[in-house]
Amino acid sequence: MRLTPPLSLYLHVPWCVRKCPYCDFNSHVMPTRLPEERYLTALRQDLEMQLPRIWGRTVETVFFGGGTPSVLSPEGVGRLLEEIRALVPLAAGAEITLEANPGTVDAERFRAFRAVGINRLSVGIQSFSDDQLKLLGRIHGSSEAHRAAEAAATHFERFNLDLMVGLPEQTIEGVCADVAQALQYAPSHLSCYQLTLEPHTPFYHHPPPLPDADTLDQGEQAAHGALLAAGYEAYETSAWARGGDQCRHNLNYWCFGDYLGLGAGAHGKLSGPWGIERQRRARQPEAYMRAVERGVPIEESLNVAAQDLPFEFMMNALRLSKGVPREMYERHTGLSLQGLQPLLSQLEEEGWLEANPHRLCPTFRGQRFLNDLLQRFLP
Repeated sequence: MRLTPPLSLYLHVPWCVRKCPYCDFNSHVMPTRLPEERYLTALRQDLEMQLPRIWGRTVETVFFGGGTPSVLSPEGVGRLLEEIRALVPLAAGAEITLEANPGTVDAERFRAFRAVGINRLSVGIQSFSDDQLKLLGRIHGSSEAHRAAEAAATHFERFNLDLMVGLPEQTIEGVCADVAQALQYAPSHLSCYQLTLEPHTPFYHHPPPLPDADTLDQGEQAAHGALLAAGYEAYETSAWARGGDQCRHNLNYWCFGDYLGLGAGAHGKLSGPWGIERQRRARQPEAYMRAVERGVPIEESLNVAAQDLPFEFMMNALRLSKGVPREMYERHTGLSLQGLQPLLSQLEEEGWLEANPHRLCPTFRGQRFLNDLLQRFLP
């Protein structure tokens, strides 16, 4: 029997000062005049139209993602949060995260975001090296990265720093230097992930000189060793937490929870009497705002077929180093795990999953070659 999972709210802000050559997210170069008021009104109206789908449910986390949400004014973000609270019940102590680019913020702006209700910040540092940041096409340099990290540490108890490894011409020493500089600010959470060349990006069509496989592997091992020595735990493929400060919003994704995605190009997943529904909004900001104004914000909606649910669930749950309770599979999909038992037993014998009677948990091999493991769950 499927039970209603926790609910999160994702708000997509689609604009950036400049589009990075490696980025495949739905982001667009900011217009000369940012239509902030119109866009925030569209987000609120979109939420209002979705209330019948989530009526009576409590929102556990809110996440402003992008794009670059920190291009919005703190006043505008604060007004939207007030409107959200008037429309839906927020959990006591709800995690409210905003992503920020070091090139669009300063200490006073961070303080203002904290004052209007943002209680967790995620700062896209990527690297502390001027050379690396220039090769990545970032709008900030090393000095801005350090100022942003220091401001985050000053104004937020809970904050994340994003670092990338495998950057153009990056050495093992360069990886270690970035990690060491990030640790100076003692972030409660750190994301450390590999640069990948995504289709439809300039880097994909004109690849920069990337480190070879051995250098990349040694760099990742050095970074992970430094994080472990500093007291961080790798609880997900690329996420590290200190003192148990895991990102609750992302955990809800990985545990196959529900999330209402609002904004240009936002995706969502909602469970109800109709089954499990995937939603998608129009990618272009203008098209999204017009769609909301016409009263039809959802561009595409489909129900997940029962035969696709095992893959969809495992695609999220097996990203977690400690996996998830076995009973969560039935609770969030409505399917019996007994139907997967022959496959699970085979994967345990082959060393992909741990032979655990209470949890679905990947082995080190399963984590390292996660895509190969997930292929086994395809219908």
